[in-house]
Amino acid sequence: MNTFDDREKAFEKKFQIDEELQFKIAARTNKYLGEWASSILGKNENDTKSYIQEIIKADMEEAGKEDVFRKISRDFKKASLNIEESEIRQEMDKAFSHAKNDFKK
Repeated sequence: MNTFDDREKAFEKKFQIDEELQFKIAARTNKYLGEWASSILGKNENDTKSYIQEIIKADMEEAGKEDVFRKISRDFKKASLNIEESEIRQEMDKAFSHAKNDFKK
């Protein structure tokens, strides 16, 4: 193998590691969001676990976080809770920061 092949393999490996890290951060973010929303919705421990799974599934609908935002917002409205959009987005930012910090080296 020549140096170019080695560099290409190293780049591919780094890309794979970065993608795995982003996936882990997204999953952890969704976990934190699910826990937060569950506490506001008054869910018990088992319901919280199920709700976190619902958040994760919602995140698969489209790229970005708007699908998760819509899910949480819709659930709050169904429960007749007046939670401001800005509060949900702020909590989403906090959850993301918390998740990123969990994986810092």
